[in-house]
Amino acid sequence: MIDRLYRSRLFRFAAGLVAGAAMLAACSQMPQAPRDFSAVGVTSSAAPAPAAPAPQLGTQWGEGLESKTHTVVTKRLSAQPDDMASLGYNEASAVRRAVGGNPERRLGLLLADGDIEWSVLDEEGRPLPLQRARRGAGGSGVSGGDDDMFRLAGVQGSRYTLRFRNLSERSYEVIATVDGLDVLNGKPGSMRNGGYVLRPLQSLTIEGFRKSQNEVAAFRFAAPGRAYAANTEAGDVRNIGVIGAALFELEERDAPRRARREPAGAQPSAFPADGAYAPAPRYRK
Repeated sequence: MIDRLYRSRLFRFAAGLVAGAAMLAACSQMPQAPRDFSAVGVTSSAAPAPAAPAPQLGTQWGEGLESKTHTVVTKRLSAQPDDMASLGYNEASAVRRAVGGNPERRLGLLLADGDIEWSVLDEEGRPLPLQRARRGAGGSGVSGGDDDMFRLAGVQGSRYTLRFRNLSERSYEVIATVDGLDVLNGKPGSMRNGGYVLRPLQSLTIEGFRKSQNEVAAFRFAAPGRAYAANTEAGDVRNIGVIGAALFELEERDAPRRARREPAGAQPSAFPADGAYAPAPRYRK
């Protein structure tokens, strides 16, 4: 089943609402699934876990993939995100050291009070397992800090995609970052950037950094030195190894509105700053 996804740009904020914005739409798939998710930003009184290992994987600017888009006009209900989350990734042995024995495991995360399911898929379209140290062993929550975020184990050279599935009757804007860079424009992640629009009961698959309205550069795990963030002026190698997502509910005439709540704490490295599309990398000799 083919669904549509959209991108917004040029937001103007007024009275807590964002004025009309240009959005991009692209094709995505609509799989089945969901599960349970604990609140973002929950803290723990347990002793902190050891510092996360240095990243041994980054995300490379991969081969071109067809991904057509078009524009629509919409606006956010609020300048504040409804939810934010971060996922860490690394090679398997580093992830095992970070989460310890018998970690909590999931195939996806539920965000925005269960409205949106977020998962990371492998080349065959299967969800990659997400792992986190169990509560009492060093933290809890998705974006409460480096030591308590969920992590996934990647394999150098393999391709992956980000999937967001809307389980609700509300529309959301999705801003996604990889290694601290916005997947639409290649700039440092920011809440002021435009994003993709996810309509009710549809799904959005983000396959790579957007090169144009018709093409993206595939996400591929690679050595940190080959990562896009290490080979573009906007990148910062300190943000390699983290994937971020921020969700904004969009105004719809007939859609039921979800009760507002205080936004969860942000994972700073996922959105390090504040259009155009992502520029190609420049590898150092």
